[in-house]
Amino acid sequence: MKHVKHWQDPVNAVAGVWLIVSPWVLGFQGNSLAMWTMVATGIVLGAVALGATFVPHQWEEWTEVALAAWLAVSPWLLDFRMVEPALVNAVLVAAVIMVLALWVLVTDKDYLGEALDRPAH
Repeated sequence: MKHVKHWQDPVNAVAGVWLIVSPWVLGFQGNSLAMWTMVATGIVLGAVALGATFVPHQWEEWTEVALAAWLAVSPWLLDFRMVEPALVNAVLVAAVIMVLALWVLVTDKDYLGEALDRPAH
């Protein structure tokens, strides 16, 4: 079995699973925008994080950063900020995803090397 390069990726996969089930656990499944935002983001996050777990690439971490940014602003963009459990869930989970993805990006010497080896235009 292959060694997991970054422990943060399986944690982000778990965060994806949490996003999928959170509307029912936290009781906001009645708000379809909030529910589907969590479910869709959770599915994409889970797929990307699992990919990063087994075949790590820098782009997967940047995709997680983008998903975190989307999740953080989605309550305002999609107008479900008044659904407090969904709002708090989105912002807190986004913060976790963002911190973990950026942690990998700034600590993995292979990823840092990719960014430093690119020629300037």
